[in-house]
Amino acid sequence: MIQEDSCSPLVRSVDELEAYFHAGSKPRQTWRVGVEYEKPVVDAETGEGVPYDGLRGIRRLLEEMLARAGHWEGVYEGESLIALKDGLASITLEPGGQFEMSGQQCESLHCVHDELHRHVEEILDVGEALGLKFLGLGIAPKTPLARTPWMPKRRYRIMRDIMSRTGRLGTRMMGQTATVQGNFDYADEHDATLKMRVGMAMAPVLVAVSANSAIVDGAATGYQSFRAHIWTDTDPARCGFLPFVFDNAPLFRAYTEYALDVPMYFLARRGELLEVGGATFRQFLTTGFENEHATMADWALHLTTLFPEVRLKSYLEIRSADSQPIDLMLGTPALMKGIFYEPDCLTAASDVVSDWGPNELPSLQEEAARHGLAARWRRHTLKDYAKELIEIGRVGLSRQKARDSHGDDETIYLARLEEEVRAGRNPAIGNIRKWEGEWGGQVDRLIEASAYQR
Repeated sequence: MIQEDSCSPLVRSVDELEAYFHAGSKPRQTWRVGVEYEKPVVDAETGEGVPYDGLRGIRRLLEEMLARAGHWEGVYEGESLIALKDGLASITLEPGGQFEMSGQQCESLHCVHDELHRHVEEILDVGEALGLKFLGLGIAPKTPLARTPWMPKRRYRIMRDIMSRTGRLGTRMMGQTATVQGNFDYADEHDATLKMRVGMAMAPVLVAVSANSAIVDGAATGYQSFRAHIWTDTDPARCGFLPFVFDNAPLFRAYTEYALDVPMYFLARRGELLEVGGATFRQFLTTGFENEHATMADWALHLTTLFPEVRLKSYLEIRSADSQPIDLMLGTPALMKGIFYEPDCLTAASDVVSDWGPNELPSLQEEAARHGLAARWRRHTLKDYAKELIEIGRVGLSRQKARDSHGDDETIYLARLEEEVRAGRNPAIGNIRKWEGEWGGQVDRLIEASAYQR
């Protein structure tokens, strides 16, 4: 069933839309961290992406989890089971069947870590029974786009049609890519502005440290993060870097004006999605659409269809990293928590990237996608900047003093990433070396090595 809020109030002015972001402001003591992680799902025998239906299909996977765990509730669109939820977290499907866990809002990364490992154990139990594998990669490596299965969600049918016209790689983004995303709170507009600037300027660094999508369609791409490259040719109206974030204009108003002029995908009404023919939200707010008028629920839905490197809602979403192997999954969220949730560290990180402007970031992002940590920026490599930013993040996590039952603070989730970066490695580098060496260009060897393990 398509979710909508039938009691959502009508919107009469742009000021009301801007107020949505102000209402997201939260006092420091209530800040939380949430992590969303996607992973490609493949047939254990063939390595191919799996369809929605069938004995090894995504629907069967959801049904088995629903039956075994006891804590999930099914979410349906018509007769199709499309998601699971338990009140605190949810499992949803990306267009090509990528399996996404959207975790609860946690007080610490220790909570996120425990949730991640419970989720992995749960999907491995079911996956082993069904003959499925879950891959710690940023892109599905074997099944070409022409054979990629599509999930039966009307939202994705509409988006696929539109994205086939707005960029050459938008349907690849939908059907093949996977990310790990960190969600963070802000205190007020000033705090949100600084975090958004730092997060957006750091996007090439996050790409470089997390690059994990070098092989697609069974072949090397020449990129370390082909996923990041895909986003450069998806839809320029709603993706990439936002120059106004680096201006002095008030952020919440500027983001509102930006979102107003992005074409809408759809409206949710009476359990259905209505296509709106490319009208912008500004046009919808002014004139309505087929006797429907704008509500706050429409605005919240529209905001989920914008894909900049940092997305603003009632919190901030950091969206630049490739999905990771399990032992590195919390590395980039840990880095950003250390920076974002300690004021001195946020200022220090801002100083590192203060002159990284919106006109330069797209080309630096492409260099990061192609060359990873070896990409050069002025007199240094992204490895140099990453080491400095990771040290800032480590200090921030240490100062936050969130300890687990063993007395360890959250720096334990940054340690593996720090080790890899100091050695000049990211997941793609290891995969490329083995691809060119012992794997002999065999994609099934990559799938075997990348599959989640206990």
